[in-house]
Amino acid sequence: MARGEHHRIHAQDRVQRNRLRIAQEAARLMSEHGIRDFHHAKLKAAERLGIFDTQALPRNNEIEEALREHQRIFQAHSQPQLLQQRREAAVEAMRFLGDYEPRLVGAVLDGTADSHSAVCLHVFSDDPEAVILRLREHGVPVETQTRRLRLSRDEQAEYSVLLFAADELPFDLTVLPVDSLRQPPLDRIDEKPMQRASLPTVEALVAEGDDNSDFERKLTAALR
Repeated sequence: MARGEHHRIHAQDRVQRNRLRIAQEAARLMSEHGIRDFHHAKLKAAERLGIFDTQALPRNNEIEEALREHQRIFQAHSQPQLLQQRREAAVEAMRFLGDYEPRLVGAVLDGTADSHSAVCLHVFSDDPEAVILRLREHGVPVETQTRRLRLSRDEQAEYSVLLFAADELPFDLTVLPVDSLRQPPLDRIDEKPMQRASLPTVEALVAEGDDNSDFERKLTAALR
């Protein structure tokens, strides 16, 4: 093998090793410190490891895979219980908010929820104030924010976000217009339409129990 080819292969191997190291460290930071932004997590991980080669930055799906592995190794007993607790809470909230066609999204749906995770729902109303009023009428203190979501590679929009706590669990509701039921925003991980689950699907996931070892099979079955 020519020396130049040997150096090229060695450099590629180094980049791949560093990608894995950054993904694993980013997963640890997300799990232990509650970081939820993939981009922030991998930049912080790279800084902590002293790796400044941008080619070594892992993709978001690589970090998600590392996060699942971290949870399997270090949180095998606690994480499934935390996930199940949040899915059960999601069911209760979705029943309460049934008039607004709620959909579960995020870590509680994809199976990576932990002690830092909020129950994230999309609710649909052309009048966000109606959702706020519904919560406040039932004694739920609500904090309001806005969130920018990508609808396509070239289009973004801001939506109302309602934050509150119930049974000591944080909830995060994004209020979207009714016609957004047909067009999910893009997922932050793979830039594909966001995965969302209706109440019957979440109820099916809860009925499966707290074993998160085969999330893809369970979710596929529940979506049928």
